[in-house]
Amino acid sequence: MSNFVFVLDPNKQMLNPVHPGEARCLLSQGKAAVFRRYPFTIILKQEAESEIKPLQLKIDPGSKTTGLAILNGSKVVWAAELTHRGQAIKNALLSRSQLRRGRRNRKTRYRAPRFLNRTRAEGWLAPSLMHRVKTTLTWVNRLCRYAPIAGISQELVRFDTQVIQNPEISGTEYQQGTLAGYEVREYLLDLPKTHWLDAACVGRVNRLEILTTQPLLIKATGHGTRKMCGTNKYGFPFRHRSRVRIHKGFQTGDIIVANVTAGKKIGSYLGRVLCRASGSFDIATKMGKVAGISHKYCKSIHKRDGYAYAL
Repeated sequence: MSNFVFVLDPNKQMLNPVHPGEARCLLSQGKAAVFRRYPFTIILKQEAESEIKPLQLKIDPGSKTTGLAILNGSKVVWAAELTHRGQAIKNALLSRSQLRRGRRNRKTRYRAPRFLNRTRAEGWLAPSLMHRVKTTLTWVNRLCRYAPIAGISQELVRFDTQVIQNPEISGTEYQQGTLAGYEVREYLLDLPKTHWLDAACVGRVNRLEILTTQPLLIKATGHGTRKMCGTNKYGFPFRHRSRVRIHKGFQTGDIIVANVTAGKKIGSYLGRVLCRASGSFDIATKMGKVAGISHKYCKSIHKRDGYAYAL
């Protein structure tokens, strides 16, 4: 089953999430309108009296993927998995430093080394790690705008429980604990090993009622690059970028729906768009890339925000 749907009242105040079926009824009856596609949020057209129950947001941080889960008591009503782009940031910084080093060696061959006269501010974090912190914080703030979240739980540390019991433990002794010889894997995994379920299990949990099985998959894609000149593998410029990013009212990264009614590509397409100044766009869909779609058939449903979404 899909995630529950976030609901706002006519004054854009948060209400409790509702079942997807109830949200469809409200939309079909004209009592609500779509406020935001990702995460899917509707806004009521008339005031409605509803008891607001506080929700709990749980976070399972990870180096590559962070799990998010929203619970109403013991019920998991919304979940997502946020994929970070830390490795892409590291590769971009490495490429930049290599290009700069090569350029300086070509132009100032005998330049004195300056790698020891740099200082970093207190509390400095590597850009890839800072990206993970800020991206997670962005989504926490975003969810707090659409749901009445009263508390946040997060897995903070990893610790070795065996060392707590026996400080001198080492090697294969870890495999000879009190449960050695018992088939406990099935008991420990009555739930699948996923990031969003790990997040739901953070903190004190007596039991869980999973009301969603289709988490929102969020992938950080960034906002492009500011480089006006592309370089080849040797560091020499070979193409230039235009300063104009918006073409025919669309921007690369927007999520659009294209209903093509003529030509060889008749059909409906949903996905992220790659814009060109000519007005001929490419659309990245679940089934693959569709090239050469005219902007006349396109309609934007979600403006670019630095993330790609899937279910």
